[in-house]
Amino acid sequence: MSQNLSPDITARVEKLLGWTPERWRPVFGGYTPAARYAVAAGEHTGFVKIATTEISARQVNSEIIAYAGISGPFVPRLLGAEPHPTTPILIIEDLSSATWPPPWTDELLGRVLDTIAEMHRTPSMLAHGGLLHGREAGWPSVAAKPDPFLSLGLVSSQWLERALPTLLAAEAACPLAGDALTHLDLRSDNLCVTAEGVKIIDWAEACRSDPGVDLGFFLPSLAYEGGPLPETILPERADVAATVAGFFAARAGLPDIPLSPFVRRVQREQLSTALPWAIRALGLPQS
Repeated sequence: MSQNLSPDITARVEKLLGWTPERWRPVFGGYTPAARYAVAAGEHTGFVKIATTEISARQVNSEIIAYAGISGPFVPRLLGAEPHPTTPILIIEDLSSATWPPPWTDELLGRVLDTIAEMHRTPSMLAHGGLLHGREAGWPSVAAKPDPFLSLGLVSSQWLERALPTLLAAEAACPLAGDALTHLDLRSDNLCVTAEGVKIIDWAEACRSDPGVDLGFFLPSLAYEGGPLPETILPERADVAATVAGFFAARAGLPDIPLSPFVRRVQREQLSTALPWAIRALGLPQS
């Protein structure tokens, strides 16, 4: 048993599982400060996520709600869940032995894209939301406070001044609402391949919204990891390109988040491919 967990937490985990873990292996990863363990006892296995901060409590509670409202072969098996104001617990099947990209192959990418399309077709009773639900818009935030974005050195202030009207108009034209089941945090670290097919994890942002934006949000990280350019998968969607690039442009240059220090790095990586996508899609000058 992990010495870092209180007897109350371990008792709650055991009650949710219906068996007592003999091994607690810490799992490192993710961008929120939740405690993660692969647990096992004999043939029983599971993956335990326990919130440790206010932010992670909010996210784990949201993910528990999502698991109650989604189903499909792409959803990991839920072994147990308990909402809680400060220490919610979520337990799913252990996917440690799955294949996690990258590297990307054409066959693997095809399977993932088919799974995303299947997810978007799957009925859900989750609440309506969207990429910018409860968040500041992208390019309007950059227009109001350009210094964090410009500090990244990707473009000049003169370029931004010329390009902003086009970027603002394209983002404003992008539909964010919809009825499709959307994940809104698709990246390689949230996707794996098992004997049962592709599984998608980390459903804290899940809602019903626009499927094009959901797919578009995945494509910059795919391109960063050596996959195809976004427009080869989602052509003729300059509005999505502008919206996704704006999302990262408004955030990637901000100070690091103390309890989630890797978030800005990942946002900078995705901006490095999302911004060129928007530039190409909108026919903007390169610099």
